[in-house]
Amino acid sequence: MKKLAFDNEYYLKIQREEINKRIALFGDKLYLEFGGKLFDDYHASRVLPGFKPDSKLKMLLGLKDKSEIVIVVNSNDINANKVRNDIGITYQAEVERLIDAFKEVGLYVSSVVLSFYQDSPLIDAFIHKLNNNNINTYKHYKINGYPQNIPLIVSEEGLGKNEYIKTSKPLVVITAPGPGSGKMATCLSQLYHDHKIGINAGYAKYETFPIWNLSLKHPVNLAYEAATVDLNDVNMIDPFHLEHYGLTAVNYNRDVEVFPLLNAIFKEIYGNCPYNSPTDMGVNMAGFAIKNNDVAIKASKDEIIRRYYQALKNNYYGKFNDECVLKEEMLMNQIGVSISERKCINACMNKANKENVICMAIELNNGSIITGKRSTLLSAPAALLLNALKKLAKIDDSLTLISPNVIEPIQKLKIGALNNRNPRLHAEEVLIALAIQATTNTLSEFALKQLSKLKGCQAHSSVILSEIDLNTFKKLGIDVTEEPNSYAKKLYQKY
Repeated sequence: MKKLAFDNEYYLKIQREEINKRIALFGDKLYLEFGGKLFDDYHASRVLPGFKPDSKLKMLLGLKDKSEIVIVVNSNDINANKVRNDIGITYQAEVERLIDAFKEVGLYVSSVVLSFYQDSPLIDAFIHKLNNNNINTYKHYKINGYPQNIPLIVSEEGLGKNEYIKTSKPLVVITAPGPGSGKMATCLSQLYHDHKIGINAGYAKYETFPIWNLSLKHPVNLAYEAATVDLNDVNMIDPFHLEHYGLTAVNYNRDVEVFPLLNAIFKEIYGNCPYNSPTDMGVNMAGFAIKNNDVAIKASKDEIIRRYYQALKNNYYGKFNDECVLKEEMLMNQIGVSISERKCINACMNKANKENVICMAIELNNGSIITGKRSTLLSAPAALLLNALKKLAKIDDSLTLISPNVIEPIQKLKIGALNNRNPRLHAEEVLIALAIQATTNTLSEFALKQLSKLKGCQAHSSVILSEIDLNTFKKLGIDVTEEPNSYAKKLYQKY
């Protein structure tokens, strides 16, 4: 069993307590900017083993009766069909997914804000769809000179131009499908409008990374930089916190840059600002729930290597420039980590180069290394899964888990009626075949029961995986890296 770095239950307890304190500080209403991901925070769960991907959601459910949710999405991202890389869907689809997911667990979604609004058929159609589903929508506009031109921002021609979001709960959670959506500007806009109608409102920020009470160069914080190389986010010592308290605290450039604006708005509205630094704005308690620093350090180093390979892949596809890759390399050098520390990479590439095959390797949670290569029947990911399940079930490698009589009809269907060029079974297809075989074969049944043990394992592929295979590994909780080499050396790949 893998060692844990993080006490999730303790974290949920102290995090709720801190947010309740912040609500009480302001009286009528608190706008809480939620940074990062509410449902699928897999980055946090990787660098802080023990942190649950839905921890923020569970924390929020404990405040359900007093909270409502506002989702902010950048109109430019919708017009550009921007995709959330980790789950492969557009930002518009992600907004819809979030609304459904929040409702499913009983959380109240009051509205969606279209930030940086401009007239667009795509945006207007999205607004129409939301309104038809009883979701209120509001338009917020670009403010020239934001965040530096404070006199313009704090005026009727600045924040005053935005449509006022009608809210009914004391805690208003402001979240988004991704970074750069305009969450903080939305909060500030509400403070401006609330003051005009006599509502005492406050603002706070809840974002897991960087962790303010870890050191600037702690691997957990460096892993956050590795995850955001395309956003130009840079961790830094909070200069306002250092000047006021004489204490170091870690923040990041965007919050430091925008703090004078927040300070000015509070002074304009209330006559003073309750915060002395960007760090004061935050309510993040994650640093207090780390119970094994060594485990967190090791996990963060692994994550930086993983992010390096993700940058190589994005660079290959033209999504990242060379500078992003260089930043990842600099972070690896800074922390003193190399790709050789990811054991599955060495095993995979040694086999690929020695046998001149497409292959994958996986490091199981007990440290064992398993490989799998492409054959006439199976893709490398499919072969790897079968080999890993055999190892976990202690089944002799010479024994067959799936009869060719089960595989061959699937292949004929793929290249026949389904008109695929590749007859080999993908990872998901081989698991379905294994499930069918398990009805008549006790060994196959026992192997299938080992699937849950693959969660948290590390794998590497000698080529870029198909989305079909990559999604299967994600569902199984396997962290995958890939060499930036295309399958079959083709620009358009039909798997």
